[in-house]
Amino acid sequence: MIPARYAHVLFSLLLSGLMSLLVSLVATLKNAGLTADILSLWMGAWLSSWLLAFPGVLIIAPLVRRLVARLTVTEDRSA
Repeated sequence: MIPARYAHVLFSLLLSGLMSLLVSLVATLKNAGLTADILSLWMGAWLSSWLLAFPGVLIIAPLVRRLVARLTVTEDRSA
């Protein structure tokens, strides 16, 4: 198991991997169509996009969390 202090890194790794996987599939299909070599095109697009997405999420996620905290209010459940 991974120590909890690395949870933000694991979150960023998984989120960026999955999101870049989906987005690169859509972009590859849109640009190349459903061809015989779609899998190799998609994997090439995914790996290169993941290399940018992972550090991007590491940097952006804390900023987004702060923005969400400012834009939301906690619910008062005592009433």
